[in-house]
Amino acid sequence: MSTRRHILAGLSAASLAAPAFAQGRRDRVTIAWLPIMQTMAFYVAQEEKLFERAGIEVEAARFQAPNQIIDSLVANRADVGAPGAAAGISVLAEVQFPGTFKAFGLQGGGIAVNRINDGLIVANNSPITSFADLRGKSLGHLPGIQWRTISRHMVRRAGLNPDGDVRLVEMAVGLQVQAVIAGSVDATLSLEPVGSIAVALGEAKRAMTNPVAGVIADPFYSGVSLLTTKFMRERPAVARRVVEVLDEATRLAETDYDRLRAILPRWTAVQAAQVPIVAQPYLRAWKDLNETDLNSYQALVDVFASEGTLRTPFAVRDFILKSGDMAG
Repeated sequence: MSTRRHILAGLSAASLAAPAFAQGRRDRVTIAWLPIMQTMAFYVAQEEKLFERAGIEVEAARFQAPNQIIDSLVANRADVGAPGAAAGISVLAEVQFPGTFKAFGLQGGGIAVNRINDGLIVANNSPITSFADLRGKSLGHLPGIQWRTISRHMVRRAGLNPDGDVRLVEMAVGLQVQAVIAGSVDATLSLEPVGSIAVALGEAKRAMTNPVAGVIADPFYSGVSLLTTKFMRERPAVARRVVEVLDEATRLAETDYDRLRAILPRWTAVQAAQVPIVAQPYLRAWKDLNETDLNSYQALVDVFASEGTLRTPFAVRDFILKSGDMAG
C-alpha cells in the first residue's frame, strides 16, 4: 500500500483543486457508466470538475446494463469503466480475453458498515419476506450474467431450485420499481437507488436489505472500477490521473455525501424529493483497498465458480491494479 500512496502523492488533493491544465490541451478519455449509486464517485468527479482540473476531457458513455459496459471496454470503445462496472462480468471477460483490464476500486455495501447496496424489492401488499417465499414466483434482476448468477445463487441458498422453482426475468434499472408495483414480476433483486425509490413512492418496499451481503460476503462488492490495459499501455500518465481523480472523488463521496447527494437527480432516476432518503453506497478507493476488500471480491468470484459460470480458477489479487501497471 505504501507504493500506491507514493504514486498518488504525485497529484494531491490540493493539486486537483488547482486549474493546472486550464490553459493546456486536455486528454480525451471515454468512460462507460451505469446510472446506479455505486457510480457516485464518477458523478462527483464530473460535478466537482476534478477531471477538468486534471487536464482530462471526459466522453461519458451511459449504459443501462452491466454487460454493455464490459463489452465496450473489451471492444476498446471505452478506456475506463466508471465505479459501478460489473465486478463479476469483468472477471469472466478477463478470463476469456486475458490481459484486457485491471480493477482499481470496489463499490457496494454491507451490513456491518450500514450501507445499502441491494434489496429484495416487493409490492407493499406482497407476502414475500425472503427468497424462500419465491417458489412459483418471478424474480427480476439486472440484465446480464452477473446478476443472473447472483440471483440463482441466492435462490439456491434459500433452498429452491433456480431452474424450476423461480422464474428469473432480466430488466433494466429504470424498469424495476414499476414492474414490481404493476405486478409484472413478484419481486426484484435490485441495486440502489431502486430500493430507495421504491420506498419513496410508497407502493413498494424492501422485503430484505443487503441480502447478498448476508449470503456471499460482508461487505459485498458487485461494482468495480476498471482501466483497459490498452489505455494504460498507450497513455500511462493519463491513466494515472484518471485513477487519482476517482480516488479523490471517492474520498469526497464518502466524507461529504450529505452535500453531494443533491447531484443524484442529474445522473440517476432519483427525483429531487427522494434525495434525502437515498442510501449512501460504500465506496473503496484504489489506495485504500485492504485484505477484507480483496477477500470479499474473491468470494463473489467463488460464487461464479460454484454456479458453473466460471470454469477457470481466478485470483482477484492478480486482477487488481499495481503501480507498475501505469509505468511510463
